Amino acid sequence: MATRPRQKPSKSPAADGRPSAGRAAGRRRGRGSRSGSRSWFGRLARLGLLAGIWGIVALGGMVAWYAYDLPELDDLYIIERRNSLTLEAADGTVLATYGDLYGEHQPLKALPAALPQALIATEDRRFYSHFGIDPVGLARASLANLKAGRVVQGGSTLTQQLAKNVFLDRDRTLKRKVQELLLAFWLERNFTKDQILEMYLNRVYFGAGAHGVEAAAQRYFDKPASRLSLTECAMLVGLLKAPSRLAPTGNIKSAQSRAAQVLLNMADAGFISDATARAAIASPARLARSRIPLPNARYFADWVVEEVYQLVGRGHADLRVVTTMDPHLQGGAEHAVEALMDREAERQDVGQAALVALAPNGAVRAMIGGRDYLESSFNRATLARRQPGSAFKPLVYLTALENGIRPDDEFVDGPISIGNWRPRNYDGQYHGSMTLREAAAHSINTIAVQLDEKVGRDRVIETARRLGITSDLKPHPSLALGSFEVGVLELTAAYAAFANGGYAVQPYGVLRISDGRGNLLYERSTGGMTARMIDDDALGDINDLLRAVTETGTGRAARIGRPAAGKTGTTSDYRDAWYVGYTPDLVAAVWVGNDDNTPTKKVTGSGLPAQIWRSFMGEALKGKPVSALPAPAARSFSLSSLWDSIVSQFGSGSTQRAEPQAAPVEREDLLAPGQNSEPRMIWQTGPQPVR
Repeated sequence: MATRPRQKPSKSPAADGRPSAGRAAGRRRGRGSRSGSRSWFGRLARLGLLAGIWGIVALGGMVAWYAYDLPELDDLYIIERRNSLTLEAADGTVLATYGDLYGEHQPLKALPAALPQALIATEDRRFYSHFGIDPVGLARASLANLKAGRVVQGGSTLTQQLAKNVFLDRDRTLKRKVQELLLAFWLERNFTKDQILEMYLNRVYFGAGAHGVEAAAQRYFDKPASRLSLTECAMLVGLLKAPSRLAPTGNIKSAQSRAAQVLLNMADAGFISDATARAAIASPARLARSRIPLPNARYFADWVVEEVYQLVGRGHADLRVVTTMDPHLQGGAEHAVEALMDREAERQDVGQAALVALAPNGAVRAMIGGRDYLESSFNRATLARRQPGSAFKPLVYLTALENGIRPDDEFVDGPISIGNWRPRNYDGQYHGSMTLREAAAHSINTIAVQLDEKVGRDRVIETARRLGITSDLKPHPSLALGSFEVGVLELTAAYAAFANGGYAVQPYGVLRISDGRGNLLYERSTGGMTARMIDDDALGDINDLLRAVTETGTGRAARIGRPAAGKTGTTSDYRDAWYVGYTPDLVAAVWVGNDDNTPTKKVTGSGLPAQIWRSFMGEALKGKPVSALPAPAARSFSLSSLWDSIVSQFGSGSTQRAEPQAAPVEREDLLAPGQNSEPRMIWQTGPQPVR
């Protein structure tokens, strides 16, 4: 029987150990997926490496470009100096400094240890460990700024600050920042840490024009930098945050507050103990006595600077100028203005004040150009022009006295008209017959206008010019009532002639000028008096009239217990109020009002200005010998003088008489609201005009 051959059974995957076709295909797919992932990672790595290489190339190119454009490194040894100008009083009190002051270079070892310690503790704690930039400091500053949502900390090192201060400008650009880093690396490579610190302290700006620690020590403390105390070192380092704003010459409280923070930083850094810091904070540094500023003396200083340049030109370096200012009088003026304005300004709607005090020869002893120089440097004593009101009347009186009128001559306060203009008194009433002395004492408008018309307006303007009034005056009928604007200084100078024997004066503020080497460039040999402009008779009479103003008239609030004379002035709608007065020793004017020419709350010259004048003059003349003003000349009786008197009474036209009444407070009602110099005519009908 035939048999069937045996067939080999097919092997299952389990039988021969080899994968089935499906499994093999799956495994091939798995190997392909893993190799694909490795290829993507490789590609990304290659791209990252390539980008990094190109980034390094780009960064290198940018660095090379900015390095090529770096400033000359020789600038490290060159200090560009600007001319400085120091103004001081005769006793050495520094009033102001303009321009820059540079001290001698000081080695680090010559400076007190507290100075670099304060600097490092406040500005750069890791100064001796970083390589020009401080990554830790940058991270800390970035975190603080991020939390605050604004820039509250800086991450610059002292080396970077030195590079910026010496070589670069203040522009916040990428170029400037890159160059700052490059220069910081260069400084760290070429100098020791102590050398960098020494250069920094000798080059940095400390405010008030002082560059370098020696200049700052001299300017603020009147001593060499080697003798600075702990608190003085802390104050100087504190100024670096904002030198101009924190300079103790203008903001001593803020400078002391910042110095306290520096002392706390020093304690925190371990340079001083907590107890030492607390004791120093309790006894802060102060300006040297000779450096204590008069806050508003800068008004005077700004005015004097132009006089200096007129005398010696602008080509001299480091000028030192001795001025006419008296620190005692300036301090008294500042106190008088501040005290009374603080008390009354808000209540009476008065925003500003100005005061000028002159020696009778024209030397400016005190000047206040506004309530606060730091808030407004505009000098209202020299630059502003305001209506003087009745304070202009003495020039009318003087012109009349020089043309035969006498203080005892009688006039009638009654309605008058010039064309269609009718001047009025303060209360709108008329007071009948009175002497010129009485009319001056009570500032009667109608009689001042009569005098102005009698002698001629052009003659009054001529008198004003003779006594130094340079402002624009026009021969308008309202001239007699002070409707045209003048400056405080020029009106004060005009009154000086009444106190000095009749001489016109040119106000001045410079006594001596020397250069930085001590060479004398200018020295005043005479005062500011020029030619004699008032004769004895008229001088005695004008003093008679103005003394009556102070003794019995509108200026009674200015009485100081010694012979004095003066005149009040108040303008339309109470926009300006004045008191200008004098003794044989001192002439002073006070103005109050608002910069925008808005009315005050009925402030008159007999009120706040007279009170300020009295406060200032009373203190200024305390302890000085009492002197008399020039008296009227004795006049003998003669027919010619009698005839002159008759002509002066009846030769100028008719006026209407009224029954005498109480003397009014003075005021002029000439200007419409918002007008400054053009008078507003009061159109009314009335009796025949004065001719």
